[in-house]
Amino acid sequence: MNVDRQASTARVLVVDDEPDILELIELALLRMGLQVDRASNVQEALQQLNTKTYQLCLTDMRLPDGEGLEVVQYIIARNMHVPVAVITAHGNMENAIFALKAGAFDYLPKPVALTQLRALVNAVLKLPPPSATVRKGVRTLLGLSPAMEKVRDLIDRVARSQAPVHISGESGSGKELAARLIVEKSARRDQPFITVNCGAIPETLMESEFFGYRKGAFTGAEKDREGLFQAANGGTLFLDEVADLPLSMQVKLLRVIQEKKVRKVGATQEEPVDVRIISATHNALAEQVQQGKFRQDLYYRLNVITLLMPPLRAMRDDITEVANHFLARLCGDAKVELASSALKALQQYDFPGNVRELENIIERALALCSDGIIVPADLQLTPTDFSGMTAKPSVAGKYPLTDYLDSVERAAILEALQQTNFNRTAAAKVLGVTFRALRYRMDRLGITDKDE
Repeated sequence: MNVDRQASTARVLVVDDEPDILELIELALLRMGLQVDRASNVQEALQQLNTKTYQLCLTDMRLPDGEGLEVVQYIIARNMHVPVAVITAHGNMENAIFALKAGAFDYLPKPVALTQLRALVNAVLKLPPPSATVRKGVRTLLGLSPAMEKVRDLIDRVARSQAPVHISGESGSGKELAARLIVEKSARRDQPFITVNCGAIPETLMESEFFGYRKGAFTGAEKDREGLFQAANGGTLFLDEVADLPLSMQVKLLRVIQEKKVRKVGATQEEPVDVRIISATHNALAEQVQQGKFRQDLYYRLNVITLLMPPLRAMRDDITEVANHFLARLCGDAKVELASSALKALQQYDFPGNVRELENIIERALALCSDGIIVPADLQLTPTDFSGMTAKPSVAGKYPLTDYLDSVERAAILEALQQTNFNRTAAAKVLGVTFRALRYRMDRLGITDKDE
């Protein structure tokens, strides 16, 4: 057997009080070329961790003198950088979620499937070192504010786990970028990263888009097709605007996450998939649960680790750095700078569209400025009194109310479309609505992609 050099030097600690399970796992790991140590209870495990260096720890949840969760907490509290996976009773997802929230790398349900065990070990061996940097070409989060430092720290920690992550925050605050950075620092960095806007897929096509279909499953299914889960197999699936999933699809998604298997439309057999789920939404998902629009069980499965992206107005000290970064990237070899008055205007602006809006503002200002200096007029900021309150409009010309509201809505949609070069998906994010809602409003108001 050809043994991978990295595997041959890796040592694993297996903690379980059942001799048969210990022997089964040890034999499988030895066949992979790993060195294996055993422990039958919590105290033995802690002693082993203090005397030897391990690349992985596998622990049962129920042990004679305590819980496997104590082993997880011990490793995390001492910053040992040892990925730890828990072995849970079949169907006991509550324990698995507790362990993942505590910092576990992953979990294995009993009876332990050797294919899942091997996949877990391979993922651990592919983990980059804790100090690994993001590869060149991947954008990063800017700013030195405490809020952004907290986000970066959490990204570093959750990257070394397989736990589902839910990223919340306003539109334009960098949720997808945060998801990409998690992947870049994880064992899945060289595997597929598939992004899907859950609000952009018609409900009737969702199941076939997510899970694929067999030839002849429905009219037009002329050949087998892989779904998003199959495309992301081994990697990460980023579910953007996950709150837009209809309830019927939420049930199917929950089953896939729990069973780690998918069934194509028209198929009789399920097939295993190894996919890490990262989700995001600008909506308050907990409120969606309370309103009955989102399943509570799916919420708990997706929201194992929460990452909140702060709005740009909460990081005013970072606005100058971020603005200058966009300016340097967009102007290329040209020498253009922001006047101090323009920087002051930006620092006082509330940025309802957050970082994405700031990037659009800088890009627009570059086209309007003269003599290599961007002044406040070039920024074309929406009118505010620079104290966080929008100026109150005059009442004149507001009647009939329906016509006035339609004109305001039409102007807002057209502005968002122009900012995004008429990319409807991006415009929907700027406006804070779903893709379907934007499409409906455009149809109602008679807006087409050719409107100016």
